[in-house]
Amino acid sequence: MPPAFLFDISGIDLDKVIYDQEAIRRANPQRGHMEHLNGIVFAEGATGRIVGFKDVRADEFWVPGHIPGRPLLPGVIMIEAAAQLASFYTKEILKWEGFIGFGSVESCKFRMAVSPGCRMYLVGQKIWERHRRLCSDVQGVVNGQIAFECQIVGTLM
Repeated sequence: MPPAFLFDISGIDLDKVIYDQEAIRRANPQRGHMEHLNGIVFAEGATGRIVGFKDVRADEFWVPGHIPGRPLLPGVIMIEAAAQLASFYTKEILKWEGFIGFGSVESCKFRMAVSPGCRMYLVGQKIWERHRRLCSDVQGVVNGQIAFECQIVGTLM
């Protein structure tokens, strides 16, 4: 049986960007080659839900070397994009101040290849928050299918 989506995103306007790249930069410190979150299309503090996206481009640094002739988005970059989504939620929606460090990734599964030219939606759901830490489930969705899923823990440094 295919995995279930964290929540139904069919009613969300995935083309309406509510936080653009500049807004993400105000919350997240990553720059240049390490920016892997391009926009936010949905955020709801009361439910702990957020949806953002990463545009997978053909000019990214990893394309020539991560499977020449068949570029595949590395799993570690998928995880980094998930962590950036969770960090943005923590800083912008929950209003935590300070640097949110990467605490852990758990229960990670990769379910399909992601190639340049795709828009990968990142669907996040806050699970818990305590002791200066926050845990979120995140799924990467491409063309209506789950490409990866993981649980991210961030820590206020």
